[in-house]
Amino acid sequence: METVCYEELTPRVFRERLTAAPIAYVPLGTLEWHGEHLPLGSDGLQSRGFFIELAREVGGVVLPMLFLGPDFRQEYEGRPYYGMDVYSFSDGIPRRLEGSAYWVEQEFYEAMLDRIVAQLVRAGFRILVGHGHAPSVQAWLGRKIEWEAHYGVKVFACWREDESDGLGIQTDHAAANETSLVMALRPDLVEMNGLDPDPAVQPLGIGGDDPRIHASPEKGRKAIDMQRARMAAMLRDVLRQVRV
Repeated sequence: METVCYEELTPRVFRERLTAAPIAYVPLGTLEWHGEHLPLGSDGLQSRGFFIELAREVGGVVLPMLFLGPDFRQEYEGRPYYGMDVYSFSDGIPRRLEGSAYWVEQEFYEAMLDRIVAQLVRAGFRILVGHGHAPSVQAWLGRKIEWEAHYGVKVFACWREDESDGLGIQTDHAAANETSLVMALRPDLVEMNGLDPDPAVQPLGIGGDDPRIHASPEKGRKAIDMQRARMAAMLRDVLRQVRV
């Protein structure tokens, strides 16, 4: 099967894929605690895995995973805590969750995205799809209007207006949705036995429906297939527009 990953393409294959579908997929990853059961790179692994399947169906090129991203920040006794660290506070005492190494300021991250987009436009892409870590996606979408006006490109993420069915792409944090997605994409990296089997014990640093009860590889595959079909239809429609 021919690769769709940017860094693996020869110039010949790059030209062919760009001509067929000038779509760039940008996995907005982190190196961040995702519970005791999921890998630290879960954000990028999910978005890149989904993008690879989408690119094989509709065309385009998948970029390497980013691993820096913005998030909320809180200080305690002069020390900064980021993202899910804050949710680890117990009895007023915070904990730096192991492995998280991704945080950058919002302004820095937006400036980095600006330069990435400028280079992708220079390379010839007309449609840009970014997804992954929620604050990173929010920053991506926050630049959408400006990028589209300045470069004449089309910019997308993968969230829907209503994600209440639990079958979106990365709609919680290390809970049922993300756990199901990683189970479907990289089952070799999931360690469910890392979680306390007692449902009365709340897993640390997880936001959303309990993955011990609600996650499964079947649910992950259903979400991926549903959202791949939805995104593919949307991107094919946009491709017809940019070719006019």
